[in-house]
Amino acid sequence: MNTKYIKEIANDVVQHLEYNSERKPLIIPEYGRYLHVLIDQATAIEDKTERNKAAKYIISVMGNLNPHLRDVPDFQHKLWDQIFIMSDFKLDVDSPYPIPSREVLKMRPDPLNYPQNFPKYRFYGNNIKYMIDVANKWEDGELKSALCKVIATHMKKSYLSWNKDTVTDAVIFEHLLELSGGKINLTQSTEELLNSNDLMRTNKRMSNKIQTNTNNNNGKPKIIKNGKPKPFIKNNNNPK
Repeated sequence: MNTKYIKEIANDVVQHLEYNSERKPLIIPEYGRYLHVLIDQATAIEDKTERNKAAKYIISVMGNLNPHLRDVPDFQHKLWDQIFIMSDFKLDVDSPYPIPSREVLKMRPDPLNYPQNFPKYRFYGNNIKYMIDVANKWEDGELKSALCKVIATHMKKSYLSWNKDTVTDAVIFEHLLELSGGKINLTQSTEELLNSNDLMRTNKRMSNKIQTNTNNNNGKPKIIKNGKPKPFIKNNNNPK
């Protein structure tokens, strides 16, 4: 059958272009617009039997778009939840799982309080603050003095871990006085903490990590010394 070609006016074609900015926003953009259109079409089907068939077909298409998630537990449950969300909860079909509600989707968890009470010196960490609180409860004596010196040494080590410049003992003692609420005062102490260079070398040794290279080292741990990985030498079982 021959159909007559109807010449279109270029100006009219441009005027009737449809832009994404004018379309309905996508609820879950990862699935694309065509899948949202399929869900809208399934929602408009009057016969519930045909509507259920269309929903199962859409679920299979969604599963094909995410083949890497097929082994994830409750994968089908997530797909059914997503199809109801993308339909704006207007899709009336029989789901094998509980149908989510709009109120549950809009619920937000309560904000968590920041665990640190001294964000000014975050590089010291929470453990230092716990040690200071314990030292504040001890009675004055040799044990408390020794503990305070240990705390000050750890503070200096933590300081040098995140701030590579050298730090004087006076700065550490001022921070300790502030974090202890004025109860631990070592600013007049004549004892000196460990040297900054010694502490930085200690931090460097502690930063050496053990890495596992299952591909090149048959799953055996490979030790990194001084921040440089030990080269892997492949055994040649077929010498020339």
